[in-house]
Amino acid sequence: MDRSIDRRIVLGIAAGIVAGAGLLADHVSAATDLKWAHVYEEGSAYHQCALWAADEIKAKTDGRVNISVFPASSLGNEADINEGLTIGSVDIIYTGPNFAERDYGPIAISDYPFMLKDYAHWQAYRDSDLFKELSEGYKEATGHTVMAITWYGYRHVTSKFPITKPDDMKGLKIRVPDSPVMVMFPNAVGANPTPIAFAEVYLALQQGVVDAQENPLPTIKFKKFYEVQSNINLTGHIGNSLIIIVSDSAMGKIGDDAGVVEEVMKAAAARCADEINQAETDLKQWFRDQGIEVNEVDKDAFQKAVLPILTDESRVPYTRDQFDRLQALAN
Repeated sequence: MDRSIDRRIVLGIAAGIVAGAGLLADHVSAATDLKWAHVYEEGSAYHQCALWAADEIKAKTDGRVNISVFPASSLGNEADINEGLTIGSVDIIYTGPNFAERDYGPIAISDYPFMLKDYAHWQAYRDSDLFKELSEGYKEATGHTVMAITWYGYRHVTSKFPITKPDDMKGLKIRVPDSPVMVMFPNAVGANPTPIAFAEVYLALQQGVVDAQENPLPTIKFKKFYEVQSNINLTGHIGNSLIIIVSDSAMGKIGDDAGVVEEVMKAAAARCADEINQAETDLKQWFRDQGIEVNEVDKDAFQKAVLPILTDESRVPYTRDQFDRLQALAN
């Protein structure tokens, strides 16, 4: 009789252990693994901030959300990863509003030429009701969530000769990203915009496929474009951003942890933005120290070439009201 009772106790304990192991296995299997893809180098601020965000999110969700970051176009170029949000090959991306514009035009308003006065103006836009409304519009159009926005920097033209006024760009074969907003500035000044994937720009410059390109100073440094371009011309024609987008399917997987993910991504975006803004200030002298000509330009002349387009609703994807609201955010 005692042996029978002992046997039942042992079996009960064993059953409890098995059940507990099953619950633990269910908990482990419930972890959400997500892919964050972008086109920037491992040493860039964007990648480092993405890694920081991934670590913070994993810690704050007790491992329920695990994000792996894939830099340097390793999961495709920018067009590929934007498409990947929908087909499920990626879950999170950094992308330019000029690429997101293909799905919802107004989201790109801040990326249009000479739209932002300075970094403080961009910060005001980031925190504005206007940006929230445009992010909601993008979500309605795609199902995907704009989680945060970070600063990419003012874009400047690099070349093998000085460019100080619009006439200097006539006929210039210049690489631009493959998006409508990015061809506006070169077209307005008579240049020849040539879309080339970001990962291929250095080789295109080196081999003379194009004569020039345009990017912010931190990008020019970490992509080493200055090695194959002798002049940086401070056109500052676009104040660029990057947005962090999380796919609809990934948001479903994140579930109740969405608030934590958003909080961390906004913090990472703010850290990255401040770092890029400081780098823009510091890099002018750094490039001069490398023997690169850093040229001031007649910015008013460049602005006048583009301004008529910016307020013509038939030629831009945003409304005049949205334009006026963005301009009103400037200090």
